[in-house]
Amino acid sequence: MFFSVVIPTYNRLPILQKCLRALEQQQLRSDTVVTDYEVVLVDDGSTDGTLEWLKSHSKEFPHVRSLAQDHKGPAAARNLGVKQAQGDTIIFIDSDLVVTEHFLQSHADALVKGQQQLGSDRLFTYGWVINTCNFDEPTSEPYKVTDFSAAYFATGNVAIARKWLEKAGLFDTRFQLYGWEDLELGVRLKQLGLKLIKCPAAVGYHWHPPFALDQIPRMIDREIQRGRMGVLFYQKHPTWEVRMMIQMTWLHRLLWGILSFGGRLNERTMAPLLQGLIDQGRPQLALEIARIFLNWYNVQGVYAAYRELPEQG
Repeated sequence: MFFSVVIPTYNRLPILQKCLRALEQQQLRSDTVVTDYEVVLVDDGSTDGTLEWLKSHSKEFPHVRSLAQDHKGPAAARNLGVKQAQGDTIIFIDSDLVVTEHFLQSHADALVKGQQQLGSDRLFTYGWVINTCNFDEPTSEPYKVTDFSAAYFATGNVAIARKWLEKAGLFDTRFQLYGWEDLELGVRLKQLGLKLIKCPAAVGYHWHPPFALDQIPRMIDREIQRGRMGVLFYQKHPTWEVRMMIQMTWLHRLLWGILSFGGRLNERTMAPLLQGLIDQGRPQLALEIARIFLNWYNVQGVYAAYRELPEQG
């Protein structure tokens, strides 16, 4: 089993440095099925000196191969990484994820065990993703209820045989805005009969800066983008399950409409409360409250994009 860890990156150099150093510190057992591994980093048009830094620190990262493309989004970046990868097994992580030293071994163990239990290799493993805003020591963050994910195929921390990705057709590069390109591929993998095997021992710590009010405009824009990409997702797979995933149902309109008082609780009216919580050292609580109007923007974005379909047609 040869692992290729495929990582798309765009202007994340400070945390990327921690990500790559953690991957160079992997500990593999003497009886491991992993013959070797590589890290395929795909720079998606970064302007923060990512490639220049890698070139000047190449001796520190013997497992890393770097590729570059114009800014086309993570779907195209991951596809390029898979096509250039040497491994028979692909691990996808994001460039703001810091893993433990037993990360690769844990995925390998889970893949082998899963194949033995299922009597088939139609499977992939999904590791834990723990969110943290602790930049200095991201791996010190404990697992929290809010870290639970029910996603079937999410590229934050997943290992899968390369042949299944190729058979499914890789990522759809029309997903150029934020969101859904991995879950859409997941629908196609599920149609091939692949089973998800949870692998909590393969832990990755997803770093993000502490929530602050100046992040809100970007977050709102991201939710609107996610809504637009959600409609593309639904166009490809017009099922009730996908409608639930992208929040394109009357239930979601009602839920977030009620909770946000029809959009009256928004980034302006809630700013004093959110800033007060941040000042009290409770930015995570402030973020969870902000999700009320962020989800409202997402639902609005979904239906706005859906209304445009007849015009586009």
